[in-house]
Amino acid sequence: MYDDETLSRIRAERGRWDEETLSPVLDRFGERQDRFATVSNLEVERLYTPEDVAGLEFSDLGFPGEEPFTRGPYPTMYRGRTWTMRQFAGFGTAEETNDRFHFLIEQGQTGLSVAFDMPTLMGLDSDAPMSLGEVGKEGVAVDSLRDMEVLFDGIDVGEVSTSFTINPSAPVIYAMYVALADQQGVPREEVRGTLQNDMFKEFIAQKEWVIPPEASLSLVTDVVEFCTEETPNFHPVSISGYHIREAGSTAVQELAFTLADGFGYVEDAMERGLDVDAFAPRLSFFFNCHNSFFEEVAKFRAARRIYARVMDEQYGAERAESKRLKFHTQTAGQSLTAHQPLNNVARVTIQALAGVMGGTQSLHTNSYDEALALPSEEAVRVALRTQQIIAEESGVADIVDPLGGSFAVEALTNEVEARAMAYIEEIREMGDGSVRDGILRGIEEGYFHREIQDAAYEYQERVEREEEVVVGVNRYTLSEDTSPEILHVDEEAAAAHQRDRLESVKADRDDRAVEEALASIEEAIRDGENTMPAILAAVKSYATMGEIMSVFEAEHGSYQETVGTVS
Repeated sequence: MYDDETLSRIRAERGRWDEETLSPVLDRFGERQDRFATVSNLEVERLYTPEDVAGLEFSDLGFPGEEPFTRGPYPTMYRGRTWTMRQFAGFGTAEETNDRFHFLIEQGQTGLSVAFDMPTLMGLDSDAPMSLGEVGKEGVAVDSLRDMEVLFDGIDVGEVSTSFTINPSAPVIYAMYVALADQQGVPREEVRGTLQNDMFKEFIAQKEWVIPPEASLSLVTDVVEFCTEETPNFHPVSISGYHIREAGSTAVQELAFTLADGFGYVEDAMERGLDVDAFAPRLSFFFNCHNSFFEEVAKFRAARRIYARVMDEQYGAERAESKRLKFHTQTAGQSLTAHQPLNNVARVTIQALAGVMGGTQSLHTNSYDEALALPSEEAVRVALRTQQIIAEESGVADIVDPLGGSFAVEALTNEVEARAMAYIEEIREMGDGSVRDGILRGIEEGYFHREIQDAAYEYQERVEREEEVVVGVNRYTLSEDTSPEILHVDEEAAAAHQRDRLESVKADRDDRAVEEALASIEEAIRDGENTMPAILAAVKSYATMGEIMSVFEAEHGSYQETVGTVS
């Protein structure tokens, strides 16, 4: 955007400034440290000028709502409406979580987001031996459609958008929600929400699975296909970098691996015969937002630009909607500290602001007490009010892409984009031209595991050397206890209540109908058919989560992770 003559003049002025203005100050006072870097250890310059974006064309930025969407997916952004404020909630029984949902709605939340307990995430019933001690502990327990009915009691699923953070057993939860909509008389085309359903991310980072990678991928695509036809306003997969970052990756790794996962799902759906412009508009993404404000803003802007270009050039998408990356943001759980937990309010505010300045479509702000326990009502209210203050009082929602054109932000966006694309191309090469096959190979050979592990180790070393300051932990510490009042969940009572309801469901249902429904799932798997219609029928017969997922495990086998060497 700058001609050679202008750049030459700026270069000369920069040299004069270095000598006449900067050098005397450096000689006398120096700087706080020898090197300045982001949380991801990406070095940042003292000053950015047009020289740092000399190769940038305005077409690389464009206008909001137009390709390449660098400046935002929609033309008016938050001037039209603010992002969806979607606080994550779930603990104990369906009744307890239903109470929290109503509380959040009363406080002004505009979308629901469900957290499930570990047995539900892993496709186990609450009475399974492996569920002992975990029922309702870190999320709500959902064993059957009966639990889903209680969870949304008094809530019209046609009026609310709901996000489900669940992966190995995601198809079953999705089927339960569709069944609930059918019960409430809500047309399926009006059902809105998002299913995480991102199994690549599980094998890469979060490490929750029931069946092997290729079988898991097939099940993800079953949901994409069924959702495209039956619930066109529901997002069948939320490609998630959040957990990759929480596992210790850098911002660049989070971006690269997440986009690669998305391209892998696109390739698998297209191989099944789906039209990219039929399903791609309903794909969504989920990113972490950490402490390095400008790095995070750059990451989000680079994400949109990469996605638009690759969907166009590599996968032949024609509709703008197919190339418009939309994402949910959650502030960084790993950044929260148990020491001086009220400091987390400041961390979350900075992270939330970065998400907004980066153009997020929905946002979850972590509660200040989450390093200690499930969030209390007070902590949840503060987290939600943080979003509302940013939206209503700060003025940042009034300007579309307010940091666009900043020399620093544009230079960082370019750098993050280039580094992320290098990773994506490496993954494509691992798959002999297929990103999907590269991901599968990388999972089997431990490629992602090692990349993230190395980044996490290097970060922790910097913390130990105090190159990374964690306020209240390795600097500005206190000796006294600063723990707030925390939420206590009666885990034994929750587990007993859940087992009683599960026993009641099994006593009341038609066992023969359940057996036939489970047999239909088995038949669909063996015949290579889409399994979602059979799962939906099983859910409506009140087959349980564990019973349904056991069919998949029996047919596909289990999976044991191995970490080899990339050749």
